[in-house]
Amino acid sequence: MYQILKKEYLANNIWLMDVEAPRVAKSCQPGQFVIVKMDETGERIPLTVCDYDREKGTVTIVFQKVGASTEEMAEYEVGESFMDFVGPLGCASELIKMPIEELKKESILFVCGGVGTAPVYPQVKWMHEHGIDVDVIIGARTKDIMILEDAMRKVAGNLYIATDDGSYGFQGNGCDLIQDLVKNQGKKYTRVVAIGPMIMMKFVSLLTKELGIPTIVSMNPIMVDGTGMCGACRLQVGDEIKFACVDGPEFDGHLVDFDQAMKRQRMYQTEEGKAMLRRTEGASHHGGCGNCNG
Repeated sequence: MYQILKKEYLANNIWLMDVEAPRVAKSCQPGQFVIVKMDETGERIPLTVCDYDREKGTVTIVFQKVGASTEEMAEYEVGESFMDFVGPLGCASELIKMPIEELKKESILFVCGGVGTAPVYPQVKWMHEHGIDVDVIIGARTKDIMILEDAMRKVAGNLYIATDDGSYGFQGNGCDLIQDLVKNQGKKYTRVVAIGPMIMMKFVSLLTKELGIPTIVSMNPIMVDGTGMCGACRLQVGDEIKFACVDGPEFDGHLVDFDQAMKRQRMYQTEEGKAMLRRTEGASHHGGCGNCNG
């Protein structure tokens, strides 16, 4: 059993929890995720790691109430426990695999929005701990639904805030602010990391392709099972078929077919859509299970 040691309401039905999971905390890296299962009959819920403390043996998760399972999860209190807390899963961020001296030559901009701010935080924190300053944009529709600003401000080299309604920081979305930083403020970035809603990552990638800036995106929003067996996170990356949970969740944003991924995401929400995917994709619908051609 995995006990909840801390619970905090952040904003917009978004919750943060610290969970006692020593074995996961010991080996997880920024960019990876865990699968949480509340009880024997509960749904498997993939959640990206927001933070971890190896000494205390804790892992921090952030989730938003969007369905029955996450609504039930939000009712859990400090002292209660999850039955399963499996991880770390997926591949760690490719940036932390680079030699530190090479990484210090990079000028990196992280762009995040919504619950996507959570998986960005451990990457920026890792950079800070290794003496690398990076710029961060947190975007939201309005100030009231922004999360993790204070924590991010402590580890980011420069933190920029963008709100659609102009209630806080720059008025506009993340793409508007990127253009302002590059075109008006003379910022020169060698790499962008964008994590957030699919539509946001799509338009950030379109913009950075135009600007000639290599871009990494995290496809965790389309994960369902988290093991490659359900086929929900199958996506086209250039001329290859990938699965977000086993091959990612990070990919080259300029190669991801976002329109196809978003269409699959909508189809997978209905039984009729799932049946159509099985019919059109056959055995390659799945991936990573060892029993098909995915």
